[in-house]
Amino acid sequence: MKRPQYRTGAREAIAGYLFASPVILGLLIWVIAPVIGVFLISLTDWNVLTAPNWVGIRNYVRLFFSDLYFWNTLKVTIYYVVLNVVCTIVYSLIVAMLLNQNIRGRGIYRSIFYLPTIVPVVASSALWMWLLNPDFGLFNMLLQGVGLPRSLWISSQTTVVPSIVLMSVWGGAGNTIVIFLASLQGVPRELLEAVAIDGGNWWHRFRAITLPMISPVTFFNFVTGLIASFTIFTQSYVMTNGGPNNASLFYVLLLYREGFQRNNLAGAAALSCVLIIIVSLLSLLIFRASRRWVYYEGEQK
Repeated sequence: MKRPQYRTGAREAIAGYLFASPVILGLLIWVIAPVIGVFLISLTDWNVLTAPNWVGIRNYVRLFFSDLYFWNTLKVTIYYVVLNVVCTIVYSLIVAMLLNQNIRGRGIYRSIFYLPTIVPVVASSALWMWLLNPDFGLFNMLLQGVGLPRSLWISSQTTVVPSIVLMSVWGGAGNTIVIFLASLQGVPRELLEAVAIDGGNWWHRFRAITLPMISPVTFFNFVTGLIASFTIFTQSYVMTNGGPNNASLFYVLLLYREGFQRNNLAGAAALSCVLIIIVSLLSLLIFRASRRWVYYEGEQK
């Protein structure tokens, strides 16, 4: 006797939910519930030592209209995010294309470029503090060696953010390079050869074939790099502590000061909620704009 169709579908749905339940429960317990809790805390006046007092949106009003550091911190963070994401993607793509060539010792070069990724951020920050030291740092010695003027690097308001970006690209581009390298190896060789037969040079092959074929990976690296850049903390905390003159006071560092140095947990929660909203809106805009330039194989345009 044939079983009813609706019973088979219900059993498959139940089985599917059971298999997905660990991920669903993890999402509810470790992501959604904490976000709701942080939002509720942001509507109170709470310093952990006393009972929370409901104040509504007062923390947000103070943040947007009275906080002396919020807007400057947001501007500094956006400057870092734009510079870091663009530099990381461009650098990683160039290095991945070079490492994709058939050259001797290719595996060694790949290991060298990935090696900084496994170095702890605190250790690499201490190393770069010495490299960027304006008095006896290695970089200034190299500049002097080629006849260029010395730089203040992390000791100057104008160069501190680019200096941290330089370190972040060195230490964080390894994973991006590996992902780009894997996508480049999936580009069909016959398409590249067809462009070459038609008289196209390397630029034509890159623009017409390689770039569209790796656009989903470029989109992935762009979104993940954007989110990671907004949460930068360790480099600024170890190397500059927000200085000089708050020129490297990034958003999460301000959040840390608000919550753990000033014991204003409600204010830190409000900062966290604003950061979630900013990142979510930017991600939504990027996802919508991606329809115009991200190409998926087999997709009808």
